[in-house]
Amino acid sequence: MLSPFRRGSGRLSPRLAHQRISDGRAVLLDVREAPEWNAGHAPDALHLPLSRLAAGASLPAAVPGRPVVATCRSGHRSRQAVRLLTARGVQATDVTGGMTAWARAGLPVIGPGGSNGVVA
Repeated sequence: MLSPFRRGSGRLSPRLAHQRISDGRAVLLDVREAPEWNAGHAPDALHLPLSRLAAGASLPAAVPGRPVVATCRSGHRSRQAVRLLTARGVQATDVTGGMTAWARAGLPVIGPGGSNGVVA
């Protein structure tokens, strides 16, 4: 079976992404901008807006050496992030449908102070 992390190919359903993140096989990188992140994000996600990633910002400390699952609102920016990450040598894939599909699947979304969040 081919890994979805192979040079950015393949995408993961929200449930499969959640499973891989929960069991420690990957880290979730949310590439939405700060107002979107602040409205609601997955509980264990790391945040690095696509604009900063594209500008060459350093990856969060938890990323090096680990597969990354990127997410955004709908899946478009996360596909761009996967291309940027794989160009840096990071094993990466993304969540089909982004955080919108994540929330629709009933997966957790937290907001300010750990409250229930919304996908903005």
